[in-house]
Amino acid sequence: MSQHDPETSMQYSPKAQEIIQRANELIAAGGYNGFSYADIAELVEVRKASIHHHFPSKADLVKATVVVHRNATRAGLQALDDAVPDALDRLVAYTRFWAECIEKASPPICICALLAAELPSVPAEVAEEVKGHFDELHAWIASTLDEGASKGVIELRDSPASEAVTFVASIHGAMLAARAAGEASLFWTIARTATDRLKAS
Repeated sequence: MSQHDPETSMQYSPKAQEIIQRANELIAAGGYNGFSYADIAELVEVRKASIHHHFPSKADLVKATVVVHRNATRAGLQALDDAVPDALDRLVAYTRFWAECIEKASPPICICALLAAELPSVPAEVAEEVKGHFDELHAWIASTLDEGASKGVIELRDSPASEAVTFVASIHGAMLAARAAGEASLFWTIARTATDRLKAS
């Protein structure tokens, strides 16, 4: 759930949108500290001063990138709510989305997962957006789990909120495990286990 949201991007000029896209790619590759404005300038083919015109500081740029990511995630989750009536199938669809992204390396990982691993060393305004992303994701998953349990398709061993924390940890841990192993398919192996354990018996 990280493709850019057109409505959010419209507030930026085409060049600023390109800068955000490149920042997203570089964050996914190496986290907050893994790139500089010089890297962006080379990829976008502009001077560093031009990047500073759009985003005065690196914190401004990364915050904007995470905000775009969050809005795209909201749109993606809403699309799943609208398109997939079964709660368990919805969670499977969510994990399959990421499995396909990781397999194609587009993107290879959730940028918020990487930025979360860098807390608290990232700027406070970036950390706030990252935490907001996970708060919203936990809430959506908890709501989906609660719905599935009430309809008898999901079996919970703990409260929906606690199970949501476990599920998110499993999915984002799977992203990191797949990257560490250099094996994209490992993500789906772990993610499938995370959804299988929720099936009502």
